[in-house]
Amino acid sequence: MSFFEKLKKGLQKTKNALFKPFSDLFKSLRRIDEDLMDELEEILICADVGANTTELILDKLRMQIKEKGLKDSEDVKKELRQIMLEMIGEGADINYSKDDITVVLIIGVNGVGKTTSIGKISHSMKKSHKKVVVAAADTFRAAAIDQLEVWTKRAGVDMVKHTEGSDPAAVVFDAINASKKRGADVLIIDTAGRLHNKKNLMDELAKIDRVISRELPNSTRETLLVLDSTTGQNAVNQAKEFKNSANITGLILTKLDGTAKGGIVFSIKNELDIPVKFIGVGEQIDDMEKFDANDFVDALFE
Repeated sequence: MSFFEKLKKGLQKTKNALFKPFSDLFKSLRRIDEDLMDELEEILICADVGANTTELILDKLRMQIKEKGLKDSEDVKKELRQIMLEMIGEGADINYSKDDITVVLIIGVNGVGKTTSIGKISHSMKKSHKKVVVAAADTFRAAAIDQLEVWTKRAGVDMVKHTEGSDPAAVVFDAINASKKRGADVLIIDTAGRLHNKKNLMDELAKIDRVISRELPNSTRETLLVLDSTTGQNAVNQAKEFKNSANITGLILTKLDGTAKGGIVFSIKNELDIPVKFIGVGEQIDDMEKFDANDFVDALFE
């Protein structure tokens, strides 16, 4: 099964919540008026697109209907698809360094799927012929290191660890040295999820940042925030909080196969303007891929 087919299957709940009502609405549509807009608004809100983003989508749709003189329901549906495609924006690949190790910092609260995401991304990078080392720098959560070790073994990549409770920056220091010795292309760093205490989070990330800057001054950096799609607008709120504490360069959306709230993809892009870089649509190690806006919208509309 291709990833596009997996994506279509994985997004079925969101499709049923969002686009099946669209299709039913347009099939029975007699007039293009404000009653239509009210029904579209309800559908978008229920799929967790968010109030502000929904308003923006519908305002653009109203404008296009008026400017283009759209009368046919299928034309309105196509226009809606185009508006949503433009709003979601293109995904973005990892910005790999040409001459040095690429450092990918993974952040997010506990329970969002950070560990599995690291395993899946490592696996994807290895398939692309990248040599990957993973730093187990979440040393505070019980069993975090053991769980990460399971996933790195599945992915077939190296992991550097210390004992539970160790200094995360010390783990990163050793992982950088190991990456240099082993000729790694990418160093992925797991971090503790402690959004509830922003000062500790900021202090820890700042310390790790200093180690990276000192030991890998020419490295390309990525800071990827992992969000659980099933939490809907709460995920958007988490992203806003983390954005205040870290220079986020991209998002990883997990568990899209388990939710009818996939509309948050549109809300996140509109409210935060952070590109989605990876999406997860299953539990298997190859169920995460680079985000492609066209594939995402096509999977919802088809």
